Amino acid sequence: MKINEIKAQLVRQATIFKTGGVRPTHDLHESWIGYVGWSLPEEQRPQGFQPLATLFLKELPFVPVSLQHIELLTLFINEEIFDHLIEDDLSRFFEIRTYTSIEELIQQNWQHDRIRAFPLIPKHIDNDYPTWDGGGIPSDVEDEILRLEHEEDFEYFDDIVKEIYAIHKIGGYPAFCQSGHDYGEDFPFVLQIASDEKAYFNIVDNGNFYFFFNPELNQWRVHCDFY
Repeated sequence: MKINEIKAQLVRQATIFKTGGVRPTHDLHESWIGYVGWSLPEEQRPQGFQPLATLFLKELPFVPVSLQHIELLTLFINEEIFDHLIEDDLSRFFEIRTYTSIEELIQQNWQHDRIRAFPLIPKHIDNDYPTWDGGGIPSDVEDEILRLEHEEDFEYFDDIVKEIYAIHKIGGYPAFCQSGHDYGEDFPFVLQIASDEKAYFNIVDNGNFYFFFNPELNQWRVHCDFY
């Protein structure tokens, strides 16, 4: 297997987000970290949870197939999560609201008590690759990479991977800090919320939250790791 064939088999698209740098509008389709600005009229801020993110999906440059029926996704986090980060599934510490239409939404002003709220600016990437240890490389491709590294002048993190996108991201691969983790083919990875220095949001030591979603069951799984 040639290097270009390995790249073609592994590469994925994603939407990554830059934090801040623009004047907020608080309009529809503006994504945020540390802030939830929209809900249905009958919805309240969930008790015991902090607003974490607002993600408008419809106009993003790339969205995974399993999320393409969703126009808006809002995240709330229970701060007790930081006492349970080694658990297998952290989804119980999140209130994840999804909206297939934004027509009936009303504006809210729900902001995290400690995170600095900023708009998120989307950017399309077409060169996302998995981390090495359990990051999503099929076993046969991993064997071929090991062969190339042993027999030729080849390095995975030079010849294949140019950058690991350990930032807020929809699609692509999880940017694991430690060995990889997954919940099987029925729960593909769809979203990453990362530690964010600008927003004063740190997950232990520059860690990330990884979200996996099954659209048929409408169920989420969440994993966390950190350095």
